[in-house]
Amino acid sequence: MINAIGIALSGLQAASRKVEASASNIANMQTADYEPLTTQQTAQADGSGGGQGVNSTFVAKNPPFTPSYDPDSPFADGEGYVNAPNVDLAEEAVNMTLASTAYKASVSVIKTVEDMTEELLNAFDKKA
Repeated sequence: MINAIGIALSGLQAASRKVEASASNIANMQTADYEPLTTQQTAQADGSGGGQGVNSTFVAKNPPFTPSYDPDSPFADGEGYVNAPNVDLAEEAVNMTLASTAYKASVSVIKTVEDMTEELLNAFDKKA
């Protein structure tokens, strides 16, 4: 059961990173030359292939920029275009919802482990 808690905690951390990346993207979507982030998750396994949770890292979004016409910007090229961050608010809203769902699922695992541990301790207590 302790392994389940570690796996759930890695899920909480991955969900938090997804929120962090989306929040950063939303906050900086009007910042010229800001490179948007996304997260990449990889499964962790022990030596025998058993699951040990997930590892989440920040990676740059590809492509990071989209051309945007803004001839008054000091960052504009000769044709009046700037590199606007490739941030889609709908995509970020979906990412936030996915992170919220993943967070709730991980919390549910921790609560279930707590309930199972309590039941186990009660069973031993009744036998004594």
